[in-house]
Amino acid sequence: MISFDAALAIVVAEAKPLAAETVALGAALGRVLAEPCVAQVDAPRSDISVMDGYALRDADLALGAPFRVIGAAYPGTAFDGVVQSGACVRLFTGAPLPQGADRVVVQEDVARDGDTMRVVGTLSGKRYIRPHGSDFRMGEVLLPAGTVLGPRALVAAAGADVATLAVWRRPRLSVISTGDELAEPGHARERTGSIPESASYGAAALGEGWGAQLMGRYRLRDDIAELTAGATKALGEADVVVVTGGASVGEKDYAKQIFVSLGTEILFSRIAIMPGKPVWFGRRGDQLVLGLPGNPSSAMVTARLFLTTLLAGLSGRAPSAALRWRSATLTAPLDAVSARETFVRARFDGDGVAPLANQDSGLQRALAEADVLIRRLPHAAAAPAGSTVSVIDF
Repeated sequence: MISFDAALAIVVAEAKPLAAETVALGAALGRVLAEPCVAQVDAPRSDISVMDGYALRDADLALGAPFRVIGAAYPGTAFDGVVQSGACVRLFTGAPLPQGADRVVVQEDVARDGDTMRVVGTLSGKRYIRPHGSDFRMGEVLLPAGTVLGPRALVAAAGADVATLAVWRRPRLSVISTGDELAEPGHARERTGSIPESASYGAAALGEGWGAQLMGRYRLRDDIAELTAGATKALGEADVVVVTGGASVGEKDYAKQIFVSLGTEILFSRIAIMPGKPVWFGRRGDQLVLGLPGNPSSAMVTARLFLTTLLAGLSGRAPSAALRWRSATLTAPLDAVSARETFVRARFDGDGVAPLANQDSGLQRALAEADVLIRRLPHAAAAPAGSTVSVIDF
């Protein structure tokens, strides 16, 4: 067995971005920039008003002084003329500032009678103008390569007059679940001894949440011919294949040997962690295969640790972005740890994190209750309530 850190380092070494591609702005949510996003226009493209009011020359401003209203300006429609001394232009938020004007008086501070406007409020030191190019200039890098494109980043890109973006290709993911006892949810009750297959749904959802494109999800019996056909199909369509079950040393645990027979090089097999000792990882050319335990909790814990790290790197993020450990306070005690590094399912309870009472690897209801994993190093002593522990979101 190898250590958790050693296994993680092997996964990180394989987690290199895939090929870049160009996508439309509207299809870029969640993608990672392969090239910087560069502004194609100045923003704003001219001096603009940030309030509804009147544009005039600051040198003319005086309480009660009359100003002749000579026109209006609207967002996208400039006043076609020059503001001379004693004149003003009615304008609205976002409207270009007329030539000759260098001050906006807000509409709450004026009185208007026909074509005459007088300033009646308190004179403010603010000019209520957003200067040309004060947000960014054409040619500036707005979003560096490696940026994960969330809603706010997309606003910036659109505001820069960018219609397409160069992003890293999404990893294609296929998920295989193995086991004669497994049945599709909704049908397990039809056959004595069967159980609903659940781990593949969690692994697939986790993968999609970390940028993967799900190509297929397959439930296969512990039959060498069926497993070989399923593995061949998955390898033919995916960059990453996740296999749940068949990772241990049971009589029908065929999954790993099937992938080896298809040319997969095993990079590690068995890790000194709990849960998840049977996890294995391999490479077949440019394709990667991650074998997870069949027990749902073990599968989800190890997928959170290794699959998310792998997909983060393949999709263009730093692999370390998946495992950002932070400190939290225990609100209930933890037992001492054995020689295997242990990842404890826990939940936030308002003041800190509380370990779930039952850590059985086959539990599924507990998965819905857990929202963090606590990392416990090998041979860690018992930790009382109030201790500080390292956690990640689960």
